[in-house]
Parts: sequence; structure tokens; C-alpha cells
Amino acid sequence: MTRLSAHIGYLYTELPLPERLAAAARDGFTAVEHPEPWAIPAAEMRARLADLGLGFAQVTSGMGEPGEKGLAALAGRRVAFRDGFARALDYAAAIGCPFVHPMAGVPAGDPAAAQATYRDNIAWALDRCAGTGVRPLVEAITIPGYTMGTLSEAIALQDAFSSRLSLLLDTYHATVLGLDPAAWIAGNAARIGHVHIADHPGRHEPGSGAIDFPAVLSALRAAGYAGAVGFEYLPTRPTPETVGFLPDWKRRLAAPALTGAPS
Repeated sequence: MTRLSAHIGYLYTELPLPERLAAAARDGFTAVEHPEPWAIPAAEMRARLADLGLGFAQVTSGMGEPGEKGLAALAGRRVAFRDGFARALDYAAAIGCPFVHPMAGVPAGDPAAAQATYRDNIAWALDRCAGTGVRPLVEAITIPGYTMGTLSEAIALQDAFSSRLSLLLDTYHATVLGLDPAAWIAGNAARIGHVHIADHPGRHEPGSGAIDFPAVLSALRAAGYAGAVGFEYLPTRPTPETVGFLPDWKRRLAAPALTGAPS
């Protein structure tokens, strides 16, 4: 069954990190994710997840310093990126996490050098993942200066490395790019390894904006999507007050066959 994942870098932030796991399980999520969960050692994280019946959906290879937003495309940060990716890969393998996201970052120098660095680091990361059961995950992020800024660029990168890369589709970023998330899923489902859910505008919980999430659900169902759906939104109220959508999402994603668009 498709896992519904709480991004605990966005949700339950009033709680210490270990307590966010239990809060997510209590509210009905079946997985969690966090960009840098290193404060909880891997053995402890694995035990906590097992006790709570949770999976861990994805982790980044490190965000870098404030403003960097990742290191994979930063020419002067190659060593730091590769050290961070190696740490994240070991952590992911130890806790049963299927994806490491090598975030591209916001380079300050020559864009061509950033692109060359990024592709070189992605090739290196793919080699490091061989035989581990963990895959690199690439996301188009619509912040100024971010190296991987469009889904067309993400597709081109994935095609350059065959099927060894998976894409992360974020409904908010897709909408910022002028795309219909449901239509993009329908045309590109085989490319997707992970989905992030946030409404637009505002990047808040589903139902707070204009995205047609019933259509998104129908597209995921029709595609037979079996990966995790991660909720990476800024809650407008305390997180437990914003997750009333979960039972319906679980029911619709678990149903054996489509019976028409969700109402």
C-alpha cells in the first residue's frame, strides 16, 4: 500500500525530533521523512520506526550552510557533498530508507561550472548507490538560483543516466512552474519515485489553496503508483488540526481499482 509520509522538517516542529515520530504515527501517517535526521543515530531511528510501525521515505545528503540549499552543484564544496552523501547513504541503508536526495544547491559562481559539477556528483552518487538498494532522488525546486529548477531539466538529467535516477514530484513546485500536477503524473508516472504534497499558493495543507488534489489522487491511482506520498507543507494551524484529509487519502489510494474521480 502507498505510504503516507509526514515530512517532520515541516510538520510537528513544536516537538523535539524524536517526539515527532510518535506524533506522526498517532495521527495516522505510515512513514516519515526528514532532510537531516542525524541527531537520532541510525540504530535508534530503526528501533523507533519499528516500534511505531513507520517507514522512512527519503533523506537528503545534506543542506549545507544557510542559503546553500544543498551542495551537489557547488564547485567548491565537492568534498563536503561527497562526505555528506556517503553518510546519508549509510544512514538510509541502515534504516531501510529507499532514497537519498542529493540537493543541487544555489551556486554563487558560473552556472556552467555548477551544471558540470552537478552531473559529475550525480554520476558519483549513482556509483556509490550500486548494490545498496538505495537510489538517488532528484527534485525540481523553484527557489531563485537553484540549479535544478524545472521538471524538464529533471527529466533530461534522468534520461542522461537511464533509469538509475528517480524523480521527486512536488505539487507546489509543479504548480509554480505552470504545470498541472495531475496531468504531469499521468504523463510521467514511471519516472516518479516520491511525491510531495503541498497546496498552492502558500505551500499549506491540502485544501488550503487551488490545486485539484482529487485529480492528483486519481492520477496516482490510475498510474498504479506504489511509492510514498510525502506531506511537505507549512501547517496553518497545529499539525494535528490539519491532517483530517488522511483517512480519505488512505482509502482512495488503497482501493483495488478506480471507480471514477474522487469526489
